[in-house]
Amino acid sequence: MFSKAVFPGKYLQGAGALQELPNLLKSMGKKGLILASPSVQKNILPSCGMDWKQHSISVELFQGECCEEELTRLMAILHKKKIDVLIGMGGGKTIDTAKIAADRANLPVIVIPTIASTDAPCSGCAVLYSRTGIFERVFYQKSNPAAVLVDSAIIAAAPVRYLVSGMGDALATWFEARSCVQTRSVNECGGLCTLAGLSIAKLCYETLLAHGKAAQLACEKSLVTPAMEHIIEANILLSGIGFESAGLAAAHAVHNGLTALPETHAFYHGEKVAFGVLTGLQLADALPTEITTVYAFCQQIGLPTTLAAIGLGQATRQQLLTAAKMACTPEQSIHHEAGTITPENVLHAMLAADAIGQNLAGYRNEN
Repeated sequence: MFSKAVFPGKYLQGAGALQELPNLLKSMGKKGLILASPSVQKNILPSCGMDWKQHSISVELFQGECCEEELTRLMAILHKKKIDVLIGMGGGKTIDTAKIAADRANLPVIVIPTIASTDAPCSGCAVLYSRTGIFERVFYQKSNPAAVLVDSAIIAAAPVRYLVSGMGDALATWFEARSCVQTRSVNECGGLCTLAGLSIAKLCYETLLAHGKAAQLACEKSLVTPAMEHIIEANILLSGIGFESAGLAAAHAVHNGLTALPETHAFYHGEKVAFGVLTGLQLADALPTEITTVYAFCQQIGLPTTLAAIGLGQATRQQLLTAAKMACTPEQSIHHEAGTITPENVLHAMLAADAIGQNLAGYRNEN
């Protein structure tokens, strides 16, 4: 097996970067379509001062779920309007839908995330859900996005919960990469981890610890600061390259399992991934000092450290076992962890992670 790494064609980040969209479009084609999330269509596009028709760009509203029904609808529009560049603008599901549709139509895709809530923008894979939001499968594109354009001012103006959720998603990058290297597991682009992928994954973790809290405070006031820029890059670029070129393991599999429980559907991807990280640390028998550091980081910025924090405070063991069983299905990345993985030991790891979180929360309240 060969080592393998993948990257987006271009990456642009900074306040006001949205103004570069017409130039990007011209380098790839003549007629663009923005698949816009509702908040993008309502708030961002009208206020950015751009005449999209002048630049041969039309806008289509995303219907809310990255599912086969939405993809079928979008593909028909691309064909009818003879679009040659698709632009996904919004959150993770809008972006994933644009990536899959562009891949199926053999079109270049430009990704413009308006929140830094996941590491989806730079990757060449996307997650398909059912119409009701239950995880179905990962869809791999032929190549990564042609360009990723990140306007830091737009990210900073979004609710801070999105940025924090993105840090939860990014938090998994190093730990999952490390597990994949230890077990020589295949990464998300079909090879073994490169030194570049592993180093980027570690830099992602170090950046979160160094700048996470300052970025959270800046985002609460819609400020674009150096710390904010660092965390945007960590959430989107470092985590995106890191997870894809190094690999996934327990954290994302636990997330996928948790989607089987309706009580978790109100919580963001990165919030559930963060609890998956804590579960993975238990499975991997991580050093106590490392566990303490990760819990402290999560508590500092408000990521979940207990089952109650993701809607499962009243869940029975049988309900949690349902999630653990889904996390352990043969295709899940949890099998990139060392040792034998079973639903029972995943359930015990989830409960142990929850117990530590409850204990730390009680200690914090007492002091």
